[in-house]
Amino acid sequence: MNGLIANFPYDGVVTVNRVILKPGYSVDELQERVAELCENVKTYHSDTGFIGGFVALNSGEISNEGSTIGQAVASDLKDREALIVTFWRSFAEHEQSHRSDSFQPLFRRVLELCANGNEEIAYDMLWSGQAYSHDEAKAAREAKARFAA
Repeated sequence: MNGLIANFPYDGVVTVNRVILKPGYSVDELQERVAELCENVKTYHSDTGFIGGFVALNSGEISNEGSTIGQAVASDLKDREALIVTFWRSFAEHEQSHRSDSFQPLFRRVLELCANGNEEIAYDMLWSGQAYSHDEAKAAREAKARFAA
């Protein structure tokens, strides 16, 4: 671990929700509902296991350099698919947060606009890291050139 997520423990848990918007709902509606949900989690669970999180929207671009399943140039889910990723000290603390009376109504409001229902998958963190600074990258390349076989 290299401190990519501040205060994230080495044995922490990452959860991922995949949201596909139902027809008739907008990204703005998704952002509003998820913001309300995230504010609730930050307010009531920052001292009971929540470390942080982010929400990412499908940009529509597909990396042909990083993909091995054909050479698609655009995703059909552009502006319709989002990932909600959260970081927790433990899975048990995550589960407890979802049982709270203040969380459930907000969670149901997000589910109303999900075409795919919801499956939240928990992952054990194996690695995270930040990019090197300019000087660190230069030193790393020099070390590789000197010592790599």
